[in-house]
Amino acid sequence: MDGLRDRTLLVLGVGSIGREVARLAGAFGMHTIGIKRTPGEVAHVDEVHPPERLRELLPHADAVVVTLPSTAATRGLVDRETIALLPPHAVLVNVGRGAVVDEEALVEALRVGRLAGAALDVFAEEPLPPESPLWDLPNVFVSPHSASNVAAENGRIVDLFQENIRRYLEAQPLLNLLDKEQLY
Repeated sequence: MDGLRDRTLLVLGVGSIGREVARLAGAFGMHTIGIKRTPGEVAHVDEVHPPERLRELLPHADAVVVTLPSTAATRGLVDRETIALLPPHAVLVNVGRGAVVDEEALVEALRVGRLAGAALDVFAEEPLPPESPLWDLPNVFVSPHSASNVAAENGRIVDLFQENIRRYLEAQPLLNLLDKEQLY
Protein backbone atom coordinates (compact mmCIF):
# COMPACT_ATOMS: atom_id res chain seq x y z
CA MET A 1 0.00 0.00 0.00
CA ASP A 2 1.48 3.37 -1.03
CA GLY A 3 0.55 5.88 1.64
CA LEU A 4 -2.61 6.13 3.68
CA ARG A 5 -4.33 9.22 2.27
CA ASP A 6 -7.64 8.36 0.58
CA ARG A 7 -7.39 4.71 1.64
CA THR A 8 -10.23 2.99 3.46
CA LEU A 9 -9.85 1.59 6.96
CA LEU A 10 -12.47 -0.81 8.29
CA VAL A 11 -12.47 -0.97 12.09
CA LEU A 12 -14.21 -3.99 13.60
CA GLY A 13 -15.25 -2.76 17.02
CA VAL A 14 -15.34 0.97 17.70
CA GLY A 15 -14.99 1.00 21.46
CA SER A 16 -12.23 3.11 23.02
CA ILE A 17 -9.40 1.38 21.12
CA GLY A 18 -11.28 1.32 17.82
CA ARG A 19 -12.15 5.02 18.13
CA GLU A 20 -8.51 5.89 18.77
CA VAL A 21 -7.44 3.84 15.74
CA ALA A 22 -10.03 5.72 13.66
CA ARG A 23 -8.84 9.08 15.02
CA LEU A 24 -5.24 8.32 14.09
CA ALA A 25 -6.23 6.98 10.67
CA GLY A 26 -8.24 10.13 10.02
CA ALA A 27 -5.19 12.23 10.83
CA PHE A 28 -3.45 10.46 7.92
CA GLY A 29 -6.36 11.20 5.58
CA MET A 30 -7.95 7.75 5.64
CA HIS A 31 -11.67 7.18 5.21
CA THR A 32 -12.81 5.24 8.28
CA ILE A 33 -15.66 2.77 8.44
CA GLY A 34 -16.67 1.25 11.74
CA ILE A 35 -18.57 -1.92 12.54
CA LYS A 36 -20.64 -1.52 15.68
CA ARG A 37 -23.22 -3.83 17.24
CA THR A 38 -25.49 -0.94 18.23
CA PRO A 39 -26.34 1.90 15.83
CA GLY A 40 -25.20 5.46 16.35
CA GLU A 41 -22.53 7.96 15.43
CA VAL A 42 -19.00 7.39 16.63
CA ALA A 43 -16.37 10.10 17.00
CA HIS A 44 -13.67 10.00 14.28
CA VAL A 45 -15.53 7.37 12.24
CA ASP A 46 -16.87 8.48 8.85
CA GLU A 47 -19.42 5.66 8.53
CA VAL A 48 -20.86 3.26 11.10
CA HIS A 49 -22.52 -0.01 10.06
CA PRO A 50 -23.95 -3.05 11.87
CA PRO A 51 -22.10 -6.39 11.76
CA GLU A 52 -24.58 -7.68 9.17
CA ARG A 53 -22.97 -5.38 6.57
CA LEU A 54 -19.40 -6.59 7.19
CA ARG A 55 -19.15 -8.84 4.13
CA GLU A 56 -20.36 -6.16 1.72
CA LEU A 57 -17.85 -3.63 3.12
CA LEU A 58 -14.77 -5.86 3.06
CA PRO A 59 -14.05 -5.60 -0.70
CA HIS A 60 -13.65 -1.82 -0.25
CA ALA A 61 -11.17 -2.02 2.65
CA ASP A 62 -7.48 -1.31 2.20
CA ALA A 63 -6.88 -2.23 5.83
CA VAL A 64 -8.92 -3.90 8.55
CA VAL A 65 -8.23 -3.40 12.24
CA VAL A 66 -9.87 -5.87 14.64
CA THR A 67 -10.36 -4.53 18.17
CA LEU A 68 -13.17 -6.89 19.16
CA PRO A 69 -13.38 -8.92 22.37
CA SER A 70 -13.87 -12.67 22.22
CA THR A 71 -17.59 -13.35 22.65
CA ALA A 72 -20.03 -15.88 21.22
CA ALA A 73 -20.88 -13.33 18.52
CA THR A 74 -17.28 -12.50 17.55
CA ARG A 75 -15.46 -15.86 17.71
CA GLY A 76 -14.47 -16.81 14.16
CA LEU A 77 -16.04 -13.67 12.72
CA VAL A 78 -13.05 -13.14 10.44
CA ASP A 79 -13.20 -16.55 8.79
CA ARG A 80 -11.98 -17.97 5.47
CA GLU A 81 -14.89 -16.43 3.53
CA THR A 82 -14.43 -13.05 5.19
CA ILE A 83 -10.70 -12.99 4.41
CA ALA A 84 -11.41 -13.98 0.80
CA LEU A 85 -13.57 -10.87 0.37
CA LEU A 86 -10.64 -8.54 1.09
CA PRO A 87 -8.68 -7.12 -1.84
CA PRO A 88 -5.22 -8.73 -2.28
CA HIS A 89 -3.49 -5.45 -1.37
CA ALA A 90 -5.28 -5.29 2.01
CA VAL A 91 -3.63 -5.61 5.41
CA LEU A 92 -5.25 -7.16 8.50
CA VAL A 93 -4.36 -5.93 11.99
CA ASN A 94 -5.64 -7.75 15.08
CA VAL A 95 -5.24 -6.08 18.46
CA GLY A 96 -8.50 -7.45 19.89
CA ARG A 97 -8.62 -11.17 20.60
CA GLY A 98 -7.10 -14.07 18.68
CA ALA A 99 -10.33 -16.09 18.63
CA VAL A 100 -11.97 -13.50 16.35
CA VAL A 101 -9.72 -14.44 13.38
CA ASP A 102 -9.45 -17.89 11.77
CA GLU A 103 -5.67 -18.16 12.05
CA GLU A 104 -5.35 -21.11 9.66
CA ALA A 105 -7.28 -19.26 6.94
CA LEU A 106 -5.21 -16.13 7.57
CA VAL A 107 -1.93 -18.05 7.21
CA GLU A 108 -3.14 -19.61 3.98
CA ALA A 109 -4.17 -16.23 2.52
CA LEU A 110 -0.84 -14.68 3.49
CA ARG A 111 1.19 -17.55 2.03
CA VAL A 112 -0.44 -17.40 -1.40
CA GLY A 113 -0.55 -13.59 -1.61
CA ARG A 114 -4.33 -13.44 -1.25
CA LEU A 115 -3.67 -10.85 1.46
CA ALA A 116 -0.75 -8.39 1.45
CA GLY A 117 0.10 -8.60 5.13
CA ALA A 118 -0.90 -8.80 8.75
CA ALA A 119 0.14 -7.21 12.03
CA LEU A 120 -0.88 -9.38 14.95
CA ASP A 121 -0.83 -8.62 18.63
CA VAL A 122 -3.12 -11.50 19.64
CA PHE A 123 -3.36 -15.15 18.66
CA ALA A 124 -5.57 -18.20 18.97
CA GLU A 125 -3.00 -19.61 21.38
CA GLU A 126 -0.93 -17.29 23.55
CA PRO A 127 1.91 -17.08 23.72
CA LEU A 128 2.23 -17.85 20.03
CA PRO A 129 3.79 -21.35 19.81
CA PRO A 130 7.31 -21.54 18.32
CA GLU A 131 6.04 -23.86 15.56
CA SER A 132 3.42 -21.36 14.34
CA PRO A 133 3.92 -20.50 10.66
CA LEU A 134 3.17 -16.86 11.53
CA TRP A 135 6.73 -16.49 12.85
CA ASP A 136 8.25 -17.21 9.45
CA LEU A 137 5.94 -15.39 7.05
CA PRO A 138 7.71 -12.34 5.59
CA ASN A 139 4.45 -10.37 5.34
CA VAL A 140 3.54 -10.74 9.02
CA PHE A 141 4.50 -8.53 11.94
CA VAL A 142 4.14 -10.29 15.32
CA SER A 143 4.12 -8.31 18.56
CA PRO A 144 3.51 -9.34 22.18
CA HIS A 145 0.05 -8.68 23.59
CA SER A 146 1.26 -6.69 26.56
CA ALA A 147 0.51 -3.13 27.58
CA SER A 148 2.28 -3.69 30.89
CA ASN A 149 5.66 -3.02 29.28
CA VAL A 150 4.74 0.63 28.88
CA ALA A 151 6.48 2.64 31.59
CA ALA A 152 3.41 4.70 32.52
CA GLU A 153 0.96 1.76 32.55
CA ASN A 154 1.22 0.96 36.26
CA GLY A 155 0.52 4.58 37.13
CA ARG A 156 -2.59 4.62 34.92
CA ILE A 157 -3.84 1.40 36.53
CA VAL A 158 -3.36 2.86 40.01
CA ASP A 159 -5.11 6.09 38.97
CA LEU A 160 -8.08 4.15 37.59
CA PHE A 161 -8.27 2.01 40.73
CA GLN A 162 -8.22 5.10 42.95
CA GLU A 163 -10.88 6.82 40.84
CA ASN A 164 -13.13 3.75 41.05
CA ILE A 165 -12.68 3.53 44.84
CA ARG A 166 -13.71 7.19 45.09
CA ARG A 167 -16.72 6.57 42.82
CA TYR A 168 -17.71 3.48 44.78
CA LEU A 169 -17.61 5.35 48.09
CA GLU A 170 -19.69 8.17 46.56
CA ALA A 171 -22.18 5.71 44.98
CA GLN A 172 -21.25 6.85 41.46
CA PRO A 173 -20.95 4.59 38.40
CA LEU A 174 -17.59 2.84 38.11
CA LEU A 175 -15.33 3.20 35.08
CA ASN A 176 -14.50 0.31 32.70
CA LEU A 177 -16.97 -2.16 34.14
CA LEU A 178 -17.26 -5.56 32.48
CA ASP A 179 -20.69 -6.27 31.03
CA LYS A 180 -21.14 -9.88 32.14
CA GLU A 181 -23.54 -10.61 29.28
CA GLN A 182 -21.50 -9.01 26.48
CA LEU A 183 -18.14 -9.96 28.05
CA TYR A 184 -16.53 -6.58 27.41
